[in-house]
Amino acid sequence: MTVEWLTFDCYGTLIDWERGITDALLPLLPAGTDRRALAVRYIEVEAEVEKLEHVDHLSYRDVLDRASRRLLAEKGRPLPDDSPSPLPESLPLWPPFTEVPDALRELRRRGYKLAILSNVDNDLLATSIASIGVAPDLTVTAQDARSYKPARGHWRLYEERTGAGKANTVHVAASLYHDIRPTTVWGYRNVWIARRIEPLRGAQPTLILPDLTMLPSAIDDLARGG
Repeated sequence: MTVEWLTFDCYGTLIDWERGITDALLPLLPAGTDRRALAVRYIEVEAEVEKLEHVDHLSYRDVLDRASRRLLAEKGRPLPDDSPSPLPESLPLWPPFTEVPDALRELRRRGYKLAILSNVDNDLLATSIASIGVAPDLTVTAQDARSYKPARGHWRLYEERTGAGKANTVHVAASLYHDIRPTTVWGYRNVWIARRIEPLRGAQPTLILPDLTMLPSAIDDLARGG
């Protein structure tokens, strides 16, 4: 199988999502709150909120607002109804991981097409792409798909818009739940960016890397059948 397209999750894979979330929430919580534990619980709460948008699609701004309010209430620090959550406005400040811009530029230099499939709104993703400094050939957002990963809407739109599919695509992501497990089931090759170690629990990534530094060489190997 060839490799023509690389599809990427954005937040947690290209953008330091956990740092952005915790930087915004820690000032509202007691001193000494554990950053890692806070990030892990926020990830769980956000996934729960995304599952609950049964009828009307929630914008990602609304997801951030609802998830952060629920988490702060759990911690005994509820936000007043008339006080905005800090998360939506903080997102444009979330930084890319340091190796990401160079890795994406090198992948493009080697001839691969790049797509970002992300659980956010279009305008929010645009601010993160600007901070990375490498524009993808295609973006598919939750706003476009009207659903949140791990639902298949992002990949259906990707396939419709590019004519590509599992035979010539490799998906790159840090989230087992949102990305690696579903793409494994659908027959896509994938690369798990294991920025934090967690049990695979049924996921079978094609490759596992700690970050994107060696991704260009790894994708070349896959393209050669290695």
